[in-house]
Amino acid sequence: MSAQKSCCRLTMEEPRIRSVLGDGKTRLQLPDEVGHCFHDFVELEPGLGLGRLHYRPSVPLIEETHGPHEGRVMVITLGMKGRSCYEGQDATSLEFQKGYTTISSFQGIPGERHYQADDTVSQLRVVAHESLIRKYVGPERAAEILGSQQFSRLAFRASTPAAMAHANALISHLLPCQSQLSRLDLHIHTLSLLNEQFSLLAPQHGAASSPFSPEDIERIEQARQMMDEHLDKPLTLDYMATIVGINKNKLKDGMIYLYNATPAELLLELRMTKALTLLETGQRVSQVAWQVGYKYANNFTVAFTRYHGKSPKAMFGKRVVEP
Repeated sequence: MSAQKSCCRLTMEEPRIRSVLGDGKTRLQLPDEVGHCFHDFVELEPGLGLGRLHYRPSVPLIEETHGPHEGRVMVITLGMKGRSCYEGQDATSLEFQKGYTTISSFQGIPGERHYQADDTVSQLRVVAHESLIRKYVGPERAAEILGSQQFSRLAFRASTPAAMAHANALISHLLPCQSQLSRLDLHIHTLSLLNEQFSLLAPQHGAASSPFSPEDIERIEQARQMMDEHLDKPLTLDYMATIVGINKNKLKDGMIYLYNATPAELLLELRMTKALTLLETGQRVSQVAWQVGYKYANNFTVAFTRYHGKSPKAMFGKRVVEP
């Protein structure tokens, strides 16, 4: 490793620690002096893989990469925590951020991944080879989905509640000491994620066209972002529609169309996802309740238990309970 100022650069030639975790999973870990950084991966079938990246470097980190996959692949990355970026030698770039889905297709080009010091980055990655995509959607639609460039940034959009539900289930399988999904469930969640992105990138011929214009969709996504950034505020549908400049009925119908959830369901999804993240950091229930819009901790606990199937105490122990 070579260091310049306070930044650490990890070249492709420098060794990573590879270990077998069982149940078909392997782990690729960076040297301890870089920080707590690893990537777990499992192959579900030839051409389809699932990975969980968890990086918390102790110094600013630049990791060189040349695309570890053979042939052309599409990678769907769902940001679960933090943010990072990728910069290719051909001036291409990708951004990865919590709450957003990044999709790219490429074939072995050199580049760099950038991570900030002491910032936890957690990502779920679905890797689909061109042969597998052709198998499921046919050669013409596969070509439409993947594009013709050596590197293509296909999408960067807010993750839908449906995508996050699949991602959370898959992440739970990849975490150590957690109840594991059956092989069939793994396939169902992963292929559901793929199918959602296929439908957005290249709708099937003959399918009904979207009832919303690109401007409508942009405004609907702005409203979702507003909800995500102000979970502690009692935002109303009327208020959000006025701020983003769209009819409130169209905003409601658009959220159902884009995210398969009503505004109330979407707000609950965002609040419970945020609450889980805050509780993981060790914050107490009353602190978390206030930050996600609940005046009373008991009401929050009831909502959290109903949504996640376990109470905060059952999930995180005494460290979240008020003294």
